[in-house]
Amino acid sequence: MATMESLIGLMNRIQQACTVLGDFGEKDGGLPTLWESLPTIAVVGGQSSGKSSVLESIVGRDFLPRGSGIVTRRPLVLQLHQTEKNKQDYAEFLHLPNRKFTDFAVVRKEIQDETDRITGRTKQISPAPIQLSIYSPNVVNLTLIDLPGLTKVAVEGQPDSIVQDIENMVRSYIEKPNCVILAISPANQDIATSDAIKISREVDPAGERTFGVLTKLDLMDKGTNALDVLEGRSLRLQRPWVGIVNRSQADINKNVDMIIARRKEKEYFESSPDYSHLASRMGSEYLAKLLSQHLESVIKAQIPSITSLINKTINELESEMDHLGRSVATDAGAQLYTILELCRLFDRIFKEHLDGGRPGGDKIYNVFDNQLPSALNKLPFDKHLAIQNVKKVISQADGYQPHLIAPEQGYRRLIESALSFFRGPAEKSVDAVHIVLKDLVRMSIGECQELKRFPALQAELAAASFQALERFREESKKTALRLVDMEATYLTVDFFRKLPQEAEIKPGGPNGGNTQGQPQPQTIDRYGEGHYRRIASNVSAYVNMVSETLKNTIPKAVVFCQVREAKRSLLNHFYILVGKKEGNQLGQMLDEDPTLMERRKDCLKRLELYKAARDEVDSVSWTR
Repeated sequence: MATMESLIGLMNRIQQACTVLGDFGEKDGGLPTLWESLPTIAVVGGQSSGKSSVLESIVGRDFLPRGSGIVTRRPLVLQLHQTEKNKQDYAEFLHLPNRKFTDFAVVRKEIQDETDRITGRTKQISPAPIQLSIYSPNVVNLTLIDLPGLTKVAVEGQPDSIVQDIENMVRSYIEKPNCVILAISPANQDIATSDAIKISREVDPAGERTFGVLTKLDLMDKGTNALDVLEGRSLRLQRPWVGIVNRSQADINKNVDMIIARRKEKEYFESSPDYSHLASRMGSEYLAKLLSQHLESVIKAQIPSITSLINKTINELESEMDHLGRSVATDAGAQLYTILELCRLFDRIFKEHLDGGRPGGDKIYNVFDNQLPSALNKLPFDKHLAIQNVKKVISQADGYQPHLIAPEQGYRRLIESALSFFRGPAEKSVDAVHIVLKDLVRMSIGECQELKRFPALQAELAAASFQALERFREESKKTALRLVDMEATYLTVDFFRKLPQEAEIKPGGPNGGNTQGQPQPQTIDRYGEGHYRRIASNVSAYVNMVSETLKNTIPKAVVFCQVREAKRSLLNHFYILVGKKEGNQLGQMLDEDPTLMERRKDCLKRLELYKAARDEVDSVSWTR
C-alpha cells in the first residue's frame, strides 16, 4: 500500500528528474512535458502579502531571501521531508548534489546566488525552477512551489513588461487542472482587491482547486475581524480558508525562533475572542497538514492518468528516436559500415525508380518513344533535298567533268550530308536520359529517410553519382554517334540495287516524231529536273530507312551505356574512394544537421526523464 510519504516522495523524485533534464513545463520545440501533468501546490500572492512568512512558518525555518520589490524571481520548488525526532534539520539543493546545508542563512544566500546565476543581478525573472529539499522532524511531507509575487508596477531596473511577465508565469502554473492553488491574501486589505484571489478565480472560477490563506490577522484595525472571509461568507471557496499569524517585523529582526512563533500563533487563535471557535482549523501547522493530506489524495487520483501518459509518451519518443536515428558510432570501422549501408539503401531506391517500383523511370521511355521520333521528324530533309540543292550538290560532286551515267559521288554526298543531321537527335537523346538519371539520383537521395541526417554524405553521394553519370553519358554519346557515323561510312548497297530502273523518255527520240507507231529507242536527260527529282526521292527513301534503323538502335546504345551502367556501377568509384578515407574524414561525412542533432539530444533527455518517472512509479506499491 502506498503511504503519504511514498506518494509525495514519488512526485518529489519525478519533479527533480524534470528539473535535471530541463522539463520546466514549457513545450520546448513541441516536446511533451511531464512537469505539467504532475500534481502541485503553487503558492500565489501579491508583494507584501506575507507569502514568504507563510512558507517559513510551514517549514519552521528562516531561509527565504527578504527585501523590497521582487525578491522571488525564479520558481522555488520546496520539498519537505519529515524525519525522525531529534534529527538535525538540513537542506539540499538539486543543483548542488551531495552537499548538506545545516545553516539556513547559507541556504538563503544560495537561493539568491542561484537566482542571480540565471537572471543576473538585475530584477529579471526566469521560469527555470530552483529545487530545494528540507529535511526536518518539524515538517510534514509536502511539496510547494513558491512563485514570484504579483505586482502592479515595475520598479527601477525592471522592464515595463515585468508585471505581465510575472502574471504569465504564475498563470502558466495555476491554470493546470491538477495544480492546487494556495492563494495568500493579507487580512488588513480588502479581499476584493486581492491579487491572489483575482487571478485564482480567473483560472478556477468554481474555487475547487483554491485554498484561501489569510495573513496578518493580528494587524487588522481594532474592533474588526476577518470572520466573514474565514467562514466563507464574503468569498466562498470549495476548500477551507485558513488564517495565519506571522511573526512581526520586530520578531524577525530579533531572530525569534520559528517553533516559538508557531506556539505564539496557536495561543493567539485559542485566546482570541473572534477566532477561538476556529482555533483548531487555523495556523501554519494546521495548514501544512491540510495541504499534505490534500496533495496525497490528488496524487493518488492522478496516478493512473500519469502512468498512462508516461507509457504513451515513451512510445511516441522512441518512435521519434527511430525516425531521427541513433547516434553515430565514433570508431572508423563502424562509420565505414554506416556509410556503405546508407549507400546501399540509396542505390536500392535508385534502382526501384528505374525498374518501375517507384515513379520516374518511365521518363526514359518517353525520351525514346516521343522525344527521339519527334526530333527525327523535324530534321530539315525537305530543304536539304530540294531540287536546287540536289542539283548544286551533284554539280559540285561532278567537278569539271560531269557524270556520264549515274552521279554516284553526288548520291554519296547527298546521303552523307543528310545522315549527319542524325547526330543532333542522337546527342539530345543521350543528354535527355542523362537529365532523367540525375533527377532520379536527387529523388532517391531525398526519399532515403536514413540519409536525411547526413547533409555532408548526401552532397558527396550526389557528387559521386553525377560524376559517374557524366562518364556514362560520354560513353553513350560516343556509341550513339558511332551508330550514325557507321551508317554514313558504309551505305546499304542492296537498297539501291532494288530501286526500280525507270528512265525519263523524251518524245520522238533522236529522229523526231514517228507516225508508224513503231517503238523508238529511249533517251534519258540526265541533267533535267525530273532526273534530279528522282535522285532526291531515292536519297529521301534511303534516309528514311536509316532513320527507322536509328530510331531503334540509338535507344539500345543509350540504355546499354547509361541506364545499364547506372544500375550496375553507379557508386563503384565512390566505394573505392570511401575505402581510402581516414577516420576523421569518415566522421566528417557523417556530420549531421545541427538542428537534427539538437532535436535528438532533447528527445533523448526527455525519454530518459519519462523512463525514470516510469521506474519511480513502478517502485511504489499500490493499493488495488
